[in-house]
Amino acid sequence: MSEPIILNYQVSAADFSHAGEASSNVKKTLKSLGFPPEVVRRVAIAMYEGEINMVIHAHGGEATASITPEEIEIILKDVGPGIPDIPLAMQEGYSTASDSVRGLGFGAGMGLPNMKRYTDFLQVNSVVGEGTTVRMIIRP
Repeated sequence: MSEPIILNYQVSAADFSHAGEASSNVKKTLKSLGFPPEVVRRVAIAMYEGEINMVIHAHGGEATASITPEEIEIILKDVGPGIPDIPLAMQEGYSTASDSVRGLGFGAGMGLPNMKRYTDFLQVNSVVGEGTTVRMIIRP
């Protein structure tokens, strides 16, 4: 693969019936390209956590995966409310999910911590009232 493979997905707000489709498609692509199972697992977990955060907290967004033999870069951009306190949001168990979302089994406060745990690089940029951009890199 000489040029990166770019996969781009729209993520809809509050659409739990399609939540996880982008990360599932990236997982299938990585498997078909022969990436090691552990790399595929790390990418799938990190991207799924970010995708679910967009479904729960944002007003929709875009997920892009750029795949090369050297790294998988995932960029998640949303137009949500933003994260007012990123260090607090990075703490395991911290969540602003509603009771109805928790009732669906989401919102345990592990999204950002798991994204950090399963990536080699994580950058979170957020502006309250404008949205959040998350950049993750996983290296084989």
